[in-house]
Amino acid sequence: MNLEGKKLLNIVVLGLAFMFMFTAFQTCGNIEQTVLISFNGTDFHGTGYTSMAIIYGVFSASNLIAPSVVAVIGPQLSMFFSGLLYSAYIAMFIHPFTWSFYTASVLVGIGAAVLWTAQGNVLATNSSETTIGRNSGIFWALLQFSLFFGNLYIYCAWRGHDHITDKDRKTVFISLTVISLVGCFLFFLIRKPDSEAPSSSSSSDVTESLLRGESDSSSASYSSQSGVGAQALDAFVKSCKLFVTKEMLLLSMCIAYTGLELTFYSGVYGTSIGAMTRFGKDSKSLIGLSGICIGAGEILGGGVFGMLNKCNRFGRNPVVLLGLITHYVAFYLIFLNIAKDAPVATEAGTDLQAFIEPSVAVALLCSFLLGLGDGCFNTQLLSIIGFMFKDNSAPAFAVFKFIQSIMAAIAFFYSNYFLLHWQLLILVVSGFLGTITFFGVETMAKSSRGDTDYDSI
Repeated sequence: MNLEGKKLLNIVVLGLAFMFMFTAFQTCGNIEQTVLISFNGTDFHGTGYTSMAIIYGVFSASNLIAPSVVAVIGPQLSMFFSGLLYSAYIAMFIHPFTWSFYTASVLVGIGAAVLWTAQGNVLATNSSETTIGRNSGIFWALLQFSLFFGNLYIYCAWRGHDHITDKDRKTVFISLTVISLVGCFLFFLIRKPDSEAPSSSSSSDVTESLLRGESDSSSASYSSQSGVGAQALDAFVKSCKLFVTKEMLLLSMCIAYTGLELTFYSGVYGTSIGAMTRFGKDSKSLIGLSGICIGAGEILGGGVFGMLNKCNRFGRNPVVLLGLITHYVAFYLIFLNIAKDAPVATEAGTDLQAFIEPSVAVALLCSFLLGLGDGCFNTQLLSIIGFMFKDNSAPAFAVFKFIQSIMAAIAFFYSNYFLLHWQLLILVVSGFLGTITFFGVETMAKSSRGDTDYDSI
């Protein structure tokens, strides 16, 4: 097999490993609040929303140390050990204790930062300027399929169950733990491709060196003595400088919105559907079906608009506007269809009705629209950040993940207390502000680069 074939195989294996891992983890995040409400243990006092808030908060802070960890032990072992932390978190649900629940949440937050830093390392190492778009698309598509398989399993396993028993919980989480472990061990199938030719890289370009994970003598110096700390500090300083630029400050509002709506579609909305007793005995299994519909919307929105980005001569604004309109339609229908106390309902669920007779079809349509809009926002944010900060892309994307994960943590925290209509109001306002600021940065991108250069992205 030639070099390009080996690199492509590595990307496919990477995508499959993440697909297995996040089939387990995303399914876990989608159902954990519902599961914990039904948990029979009298000594347990935890909530899924609080756990996810801890995960995203620690994840955000841990981005400061993740490059150093990857530089010291390498991307393969970094992904493996981080994956084990994910598996341990999922396994904890087999019989949860409050202390183990929140300890595992902290560890997963740390593991997430290392995992995604290492993922970027492997993606960059196995890509060139001409293949990075293709390889990113392959990885992204395989990752999004994780929304299908795990949620389909939940739909089939919980169909007709109006209460999640201890047996139901143990069966599901033992299965998810095994699936996650399969993903962990797939990382060992990734092989470092033979170097085509040693490339001259500037030792001052810290982020690029960490991202590519070079194995030559200059890279080895990163893990010696104070080198790693100095490189990590330099990358941190670059990120701080980028954060206070006018472009990034404007984009931060749109990035913040993606963190808030990430929380809503990945944790709050599925829990709300499962709490609606008016959906009948299948309400719990509908959580899985909702996740499948979100995945379909993500793949359509992200895939289509991601692939069309290079030939879209109208710019990014129409796609972002479509994402906002799509989300507004979803929020309005959710407001009409889902009871206001559904996100914070007890084990018995809620008998309240919103403004229309609750409809499963409308609920699932909203799931699809949430995924579609999220795909629109994220593809265009990734595109404009890569375009505006292409000389410092890694620090720029680190800022992106920092803002997004901090806002997701905040949203998971207030989801413990806010009724549905207040959560929707926050999303409506932040989505509008985020879209307006995105339009401003897009205008700046056109004027600074020129129409010819701009249209060639």
